[in-house]
Amino acid sequence: MTVATATPERTTRSGGRARKVREPHGFRSFEFAMMAPALLLLAVLSLIPFVMLIAMSFSRVRTLGGVRLQFTGLDNWVAVLGDASVWASWGRSLVYFGSIVALEMVLGFAFAVILHHLLRGRSIMLSVVLLPMFLAPVMVGLLGRFLLDSTIGLYAQLLQLVGIDTDLFARPGTALPTVIMIDVWQWTPLVALILLAGITSVPPSTLEAAAMDGAGFFRRLFEMVVPQMKPIILVALLVRSMDAIRYFDIITATTNGGPADATKIIPIRLYEMAFRFNNQIGRAAVLGITMLIFSIALANIFVRFFGDRETAKVDVAGGPH
Repeated sequence: MTVATATPERTTRSGGRARKVREPHGFRSFEFAMMAPALLLLAVLSLIPFVMLIAMSFSRVRTLGGVRLQFTGLDNWVAVLGDASVWASWGRSLVYFGSIVALEMVLGFAFAVILHHLLRGRSIMLSVVLLPMFLAPVMVGLLGRFLLDSTIGLYAQLLQLVGIDTDLFARPGTALPTVIMIDVWQWTPLVALILLAGITSVPPSTLEAAAMDGAGFFRRLFEMVVPQMKPIILVALLVRSMDAIRYFDIITATTNGGPADATKIIPIRLYEMAFRFNNQIGRAAVLGITMLIFSIALANIFVRFFGDRETAKVDVAGGPH
């Protein structure tokens, strides 16, 4: 079976006769003409910086007296990809990324299920749960640093009562887990809100029918609710993953990459490379491109596992298979 693309048509009358006139579509359509200015502006704002980023990755960038690019070939790429400290930052970034995404998805799903089954006080509880996500990340970092201060921090005093070391930001072994928990505290409510929307979209009739057939709560949850939430789970994963890869605010406000580079993830190293140490903007551009490649690859992986696989595929020579 051959797939044909329908062409928009309208019927007109001329001299008492009806004839069909094909309306323009694609790039000649009225809709595209209306969107063209916005698309052009978006292309200018996106493509020009991207081309400049690629050009800077192959150049030495001088900023005194105006921006000038001196072509250096693959020197920046060789220097960055051969730097052991950069790979160490990538390792810490993967630990940071994997930890916050996993914790936020699990805790967000648990909070969404609890909120969905609350019969009373759901609005009040939802408002309390969503409160952290309305704070600026810098404020969250400063708040965490204040609460965990070893001399005046409330949380630090509570930890002292149970015999836990309170210098959490000062030790390489505890600094990264502490920053991770602050991030999880702020952004788990966002994941819970997205997943709650997915749970409420599941038809209650199917769950009631499964309950009448003897299916337990967890069986209904993981065999009926979760499969129907895959598109919503994909949205939550993409939103948090794209943000976690480039996260900067909380770490800058709490540890600034220390102690002993224990929290120096890739965005922090990129900032230092471009603006603090030696003005290595070309090498920072290489890091930015590698982050972009990692983000695209990660998004493709999530879409492959959580995307809609039920759509029928149509072959040009045959039919649906």
